[in-house]
Amino acid sequence: MALDLSIPVLVVDDYQTMIRIIKNLLKQIGFTDVDEAKDGTEAFDKLKEKKYGLVISDWNMAPMTGYELLQKVRADEALNSLPFIMITAEAKTENVVAAKQAGVNNYIVKPFNAETLKAKISAVFGE
Repeated sequence: MALDLSIPVLVVDDYQTMIRIIKNLLKQIGFTDVDEAKDGTEAFDKLKEKKYGLVISDWNMAPMTGYELLQKVRADEALNSLPFIMITAEAKTENVVAAKQAGVNNYIVKPFNAETLKAKISAVFGE
């Protein structure tokens, strides 16, 4: 089964440059429907409005972190099976463990490239 590049993807990061980088990488991979949110609160609102096939979220954001967003998504019956990839600058073991326990599908440590992103997305979708 090939990766479905038509699925809507939501990129969540409070740093506009990072959003631009991730969106460019997703375009390189071939994704065409990519939205953005500047924090977990805005992201959760968008998740309620549109059916996304994947969330790629930064960990460190305010007022709602990516980790808190992940917990809200997993606690929501309509969203709890949504594929979720966490991005962080810190490869702290306790963060990885916490994210896995909260139900993250995959984890990416900055910096990364299109190949890494594609590999992580493919892994989430069982490629």
